Amino acid sequence: MPGAKFERDGLCLSRALLEYVRESTVRESEAQRQLRLETAALPDAAMMTPPEQGQLMALLARLLGARRIVEVGTYTGYGTSWLAGALAPGGRVVTCEIEPGHLERARRAWQRAGLAERIEARLGPAARTLRELAEQGWRGRTDLVFVDADKTGYLTYYELGLELLRPGGLMLFDNVLWGGAVIDPAAQDPSTRALRAIVRHAAADPRVHCAVLTDGDGLLAVLKRPPPAGS
Repeated sequence: MPGAKFERDGLCLSRALLEYVRESTVRESEAQRQLRLETAALPDAAMMTPPEQGQLMALLARLLGARRIVEVGTYTGYGTSWLAGALAPGGRVVTCEIEPGHLERARRAWQRAGLAERIEARLGPAARTLRELAEQGWRGRTDLVFVDADKTGYLTYYELGLELLRPGGLMLFDNVLWGGAVIDPAAQDPSTRALRAIVRHAAADPRVHCAVLTDGDGLLAVLKRPPPAGS
């Protein structure tokens, strides 16, 4: 494509075209804008959900009428704010994070945004939290699971998340194109191999429908099928 190139914030979009998308469609609250700018100044700012992806996830949550959302990987809580803002009345986001400092920053941001009552943050390994949620009434009742954490854990989160999802529920896995590294034969580090594996796993799984969205750094969408008739 003429003029197309990779940018850190978007795959195969020029910076100007990416800014056009953001300026013409993204509707951030002032609290979200403030958090995004604060996060952009951090050394690991590339971990933040891009604003256009946050808005896409919020749209998908609204389409699902989501009341129960699980997020694996909170970081500064910017993506969480999009999900929480899209909840149906009485809904709740449970977000999993292993770094206490990230949660402290995120909680302050959610308080400023007026979203704190909709969000439950759990500190500790995400796999443990997902298993706890299954035992606490979320098994088969969760509308949306968003995973943006350690890539080598994606297959574990996939199976645990699928157990939580209701039929017709959706899982989203971030960074599955990994800046193009997934098609580089020389890229054999554990994270890149894990990202290739999760896409292959979803594509071959008869329990789901799936697609890779080329938004941001690649978003794998996995829709849980209803059980076969008579099962």
